[in-house]
Amino acid sequence: MDHTGLPADDLARLVAVEAITRLKHAYLRCLDTKRWDELAELLTDDVTCAYGGGAYTFTGRDAVMRFLVEAMGRTSMLTSHTVHHPEITLEGPDAARGTWALRDEVLDLEAGIRIRGAAFYDDRYRLLDGSWRIAHTGYRRLFEELEPRPPGVRLTASWWEDDGRSRLAPAPPADDGAEG
Repeated sequence: MDHTGLPADDLARLVAVEAITRLKHAYLRCLDTKRWDELAELLTDDVTCAYGGGAYTFTGRDAVMRFLVEAMGRTSMLTSHTVHHPEITLEGPDAARGTWALRDEVLDLEAGIRIRGAAFYDDRYRLLDGSWRIAHTGYRRLFEELEPRPPGVRLTASWWEDDGRSRLAPAPPADDGAEG
């Protein structure tokens, strides 16, 4: 450790940043695939969250998980969250901050709507028993738009209905005009 309490060598810092990056990616994978038990293990007991710029705020793992399951637990609520452009800062031997650009899309099949947006996550992380955990997560929107799903648009694959397999028939081979 150097005088700030941070890992003294660049390799240790890179390892910590990679572990935090994997943590955030796992959080989003578990969110989108509704792996609630696995997602809960990624959070500290006293986690806080502020989704939608603070429109939805919760304290404690149980409260956060209850909100996520109630808001997104239906298999007719299809989500895709991707983050990129991480800015991760180690603040001590067991604390870090992260900012992530978010793009997300939600299909609510029951409500017949599609929501798209972009935001920036502001996260805090804590190292507990050798593993990084999310101590705070939240985002503030750059934009969010909602639209009705157009008539005739049909879902041709779903993680839950058909194990993610496309129901589209394979395209017939192209006739290139060559004789065989």
